[in-house]
Amino acid sequence: MSAVPHLFQPVTFRSVTARNRITVSPMCQYSAEDGLGNDWHIQNLGAKAAGGAGIVFTEATHVSAIGRITPGCLGLWNDAQEAFLARLAALISRLGAVPAIQIAHAGRKASVTPPWEGNKPIPHTAGGWTPLAPSAIPFGEGYTIPEALRPGQIAEIVGQFAATARMARRAGFKIAEIHAAHGYLLHSFLSPLANHRDDSYGGDLAGRSRALMEVIDAVRSEWPAELPLFVRLSCTDWVEGGFTIEEAVTLAKRLKARGDVDLIDCSSGGASPAQRIPSLHPGYQVPFAERIRHEAGIATGAVGLIRDPFHAEEILGNGRADLVFLARALLADPAWPQRAARSLGLTPELPPQYQRAHLP
Repeated sequence: MSAVPHLFQPVTFRSVTARNRITVSPMCQYSAEDGLGNDWHIQNLGAKAAGGAGIVFTEATHVSAIGRITPGCLGLWNDAQEAFLARLAALISRLGAVPAIQIAHAGRKASVTPPWEGNKPIPHTAGGWTPLAPSAIPFGEGYTIPEALRPGQIAEIVGQFAATARMARRAGFKIAEIHAAHGYLLHSFLSPLANHRDDSYGGDLAGRSRALMEVIDAVRSEWPAELPLFVRLSCTDWVEGGFTIEEAVTLAKRLKARGDVDLIDCSSGGASPAQRIPSLHPGYQVPFAERIRHEAGIATGAVGLIRDPFHAEEILGNGRADLVFLARALLADPAWPQRAARSLGLTPELPPQYQRAHLP
């Protein structure tokens, strides 16, 4: 048995090995201009890599301008964006972490203001745009009614996912994650709350998951077989009549059977303002990762207010997940991995520029 805590044991997916199991979860910064990142994104994720995380994800990186959540969201659909993200991926690699990218389309939750301005729908008169969705059902009261996608439009978006994957590969990212959670486009296809279609993209779970499967096919056509592919799922909508953990397990089994998806990043919610989460506590979403890992036989990432190193170690040590995805904890403290190493009895590895530091 290894004397190294599970949290700090290397992990390998296909040809890619991360130095530990700590993953910087995709966290939107709402600070890009026309989809193009800037110094904020460099310092934000550079600090996370220098702080010792094993895998560092970009925030949700959108496949088109109208696929963005807000006007400040990051995108990857042109050469300038690719050049910027290549710089970011190179920095993360140079600091010892694995550069990873989350590929996304906001769907019916697009065209809103950033959180600090209330996540309010932006009208066309103020520069907003019409969101796209499986059905013409707005996210909530006061939200823009989305345009219901025609099959040809779905095919166009599938192609946009492939194009973004191609640019991400050229930019030097080593892990790609398809965002099918939190009420965004692919999750809205999965959820009966948002998908009322009566064609081959709706109905039962096989129909509702068709768009996701086509996106995986398209991304894998551009994403090399030697590089890992993750999928983020909302494992329940927390709403009666919505997507359920039982459906998530069934879907995960299908993804496992494909052989080209390596890990399910197990989150929840986001499909409806009517969601009711029974209790927001550290690790409240970990049971989803545990159940999918054991019932579907596929690697999982655990998320959900994980802040304590001993809690993270318990999750991994008890086989509940293969990675821990941290968000708020790393926003508050980019050096969390180094402090966690000390808490678990290790001498943290610091960049040479920081070796005069003394971590408490």
